[in-house]
Amino acid sequence: MFQTIKRHPLASGLSIVIGLPLILFILWTTVALHYSYSSGERAGLLQKLSRRGWMCKTWEGELQLAALPGIVPEKFDFSVRSDSIAGVLNSLAGQQIVATYEQHKGVPGSCFGDTEYYVTGARRSGSP
Repeated sequence: MFQTIKRHPLASGLSIVIGLPLILFILWTTVALHYSYSSGERAGLLQKLSRRGWMCKTWEGELQLAALPGIVPEKFDFSVRSDSIAGVLNSLAGQQIVATYEQHKGVPGSCFGDTEYYVTGARRSGSP
């Protein structure tokens, strides 16, 4: 009445060897992008924001943190995933800003950004 389907051992082996790492990669990427390790704000001078990459275009920026005279200024490199936030940052280029960010550790590859810091909002320094 019911027929049993025979599986070819090579096909079963290939599906495990290819399918399992792919599923684990997708799961790891989803977790890394949706759960932040830390979050906070950084204030400084927005020095640059550019869209770059060969296949995966990402917004990458640099914030010069407030420096004291005689001390080398510290830079805060960040990525932006949203085009609307990148637009806000572009309008604030060269100004003192406060950037709200989330840190996502373990994001695989550079298709989601070159850094582990993702800016989620920005405002001019001194505004509420």
